[in-house]
Amino acid sequence: MKQDYKTYGDVELYYLLRSGGKEREGAFAELYSRHGQRVYLYCRKILGDSVAADDVFQDTFIRFLNSVQDERVMTNVPAFLLRIARNLCLNYKRDHKPNSVMFEDYHRSFTDKQVESNEIAKLITMALDLLPDEYRESLILQMYHGMSYEEIGEQLNVPVTTVRNWVVRSKKQMRDILAPYFEDHK
Repeated sequence: MKQDYKTYGDVELYYLLRSGGKEREGAFAELYSRHGQRVYLYCRKILGDSVAADDVFQDTFIRFLNSVQDERVMTNVPAFLLRIARNLCLNYKRDHKPNSVMFEDYHRSFTDKQVESNEIAKLITMALDLLPDEYRESLILQMYHGMSYEEIGEQLNVPVTTVRNWVVRSKKQMRDILAPYFEDHK
């Protein structure tokens, strides 16, 4: 008889990862199913590159599975997964810095007032890429993951006031970056 892991909480599933065989596989599959999309979206938004995001995403779950230890106390599986993903994203960015950025890659003029939604998404991604890392990350955690200032502060290990400042500044910079693309051109 197949066990239904959907009824288990995240922490219970984490502790089942310590066992071997089918329980371990079932617990991992359920955690992957619950949190995979959120982790991938985070990696994609931070790295801005789907190929790199795929690699970091897979590595996140491998590291998560390899981190299971009898002495580890687990209280928040999603936060632990995002912390692993964050560290891997930062390492990736550190190790794969571009040598140069062409101004033409970021300067595009759209005169049509009915900009397609995919063009808007590209503009937002471009603007996010121009933000300092801590601004980008705090904004992504708030806007795309619905995290509070307190949750972001805990995730990034910084005070809530710092998170609030980063989010406010990132939104202002986003407005400044995007403003020329949405001005009326007469």
